[in-house]
Amino acid sequence: MNPRVQAFFGLTGLLALLLGVLVLAIVRFRSAARQFRQPSERDSSETAFMAAAMQEAVARVRDKEQAQRARADASERLSEDIVSGLTSGLLVITADGRTRIVNPAATRLLTLTDAPASAAYADLLADVASPLVTVIDEALRTKQPIMRRVLDVHGAQLGVTVSPIVETSGRFQGIICLLNDLTSVVQLEERLRLRESLAQVGEMTAGIAHEFRNSLATIHGYARLISLDGLSERDRTCVEGIRQEATALAEVLTNFLHFARPTDVTMDAIELREILERAADEIRADVDACQGTLTITGPPVAVTIEGDEVLLRQAFGNLCRNALEACTGSGRRPVIGVELTIDPAHREAVVRVSDNGPGVDPAVRDRIFQPFFTTKGKGTGLGLALVQKIVITHNGRISPSHPPTGGLQMEVAFPLAETAPVSAAAV
Repeated sequence: MNPRVQAFFGLTGLLALLLGVLVLAIVRFRSAARQFRQPSERDSSETAFMAAAMQEAVARVRDKEQAQRARADASERLSEDIVSGLTSGLLVITADGRTRIVNPAATRLLTLTDAPASAAYADLLADVASPLVTVIDEALRTKQPIMRRVLDVHGAQLGVTVSPIVETSGRFQGIICLLNDLTSVVQLEERLRLRESLAQVGEMTAGIAHEFRNSLATIHGYARLISLDGLSERDRTCVEGIRQEATALAEVLTNFLHFARPTDVTMDAIELREILERAADEIRADVDACQGTLTITGPPVAVTIEGDEVLLRQAFGNLCRNALEACTGSGRRPVIGVELTIDPAHREAVVRVSDNGPGVDPAVRDRIFQPFFTTKGKGTGLGLALVQKIVITHNGRISPSHPPTGGLQMEVAFPLAETAPVSAAAV
């Protein structure tokens, strides 16, 4: 064989071998690349899954946090609404004496104009409710509860209950102070006590006064049997003095019996304006004789109460008569006003009888309803005592005051009848 041919075949075989090796290498490379790509793709899928799961978990946590925040906000708003809606006054004071909460009821009861947050309670209450400051001082000092303490704050009777705030660990955080207006309750208790006292005094003294009146009638009768014609001037003066004093004392005893004996009350639904008109008519002629005025004002609707017409007419007649005598006794032309109003908040009919007289000395104002106490030169001192008894018998209240215009004003309040309407036109 030709050497060239041999060389050609040898070269061709070598090229084929090299090509086979190259193809084998390419195949192995591609297989290795494929194997290499498969774990990467698997890792990418796992990473994407983990990322999605993480995002979902974060979203759930965020939603849960928003829901908890919404519940917390709703709970806080509910707490604020409850505190604001309480009819009782609420004060929350920290252990270091700072106010945390002062609700609207407390602001109203204590007549606070401003209640800044974290203000010292002593500075906040010193000018408006100093008795309450003393109670809070005691509670913070002793860290013990204070139950149902009654305080007089500017004429209002406030019931105070103080409770300490203590953590489960025993740490003292402050106090909670609850306030309630007990003025009407205290007044009712006072009226009940006075009614019981009047009943006891009446039962004890009515019999004694009756016996005195019988004896006095005997003295007066014998004095009248004595003929004045045959007496000397001196003896005639003595007998006339006995008659006059016996008559005056009989009148006092009669009035006292009216005051002391138990009162029989016939309770009916009556129109109060008519009672006032009839009581005023009894003294209107005397007022006109003194060139004075007597006016009655009231709402355009009927004001109905439960009461005894005769007794109430007597009570308001006495008040109008006292007003007239106060004016004429001081040499003044009488100006008497009778004002009827309605207090819808307490369902009361309020009558104010005022005059332009000299008024009453504040030092004796609390004594004017005591039997036999009088500021007049002449008088038994039983008129206002009887008025008070009649008012209390009707579950009412009476109190004197001095209006800015001068004189004296008697304020009488009665509960309205159950069926009596209360409208804006009646106020």
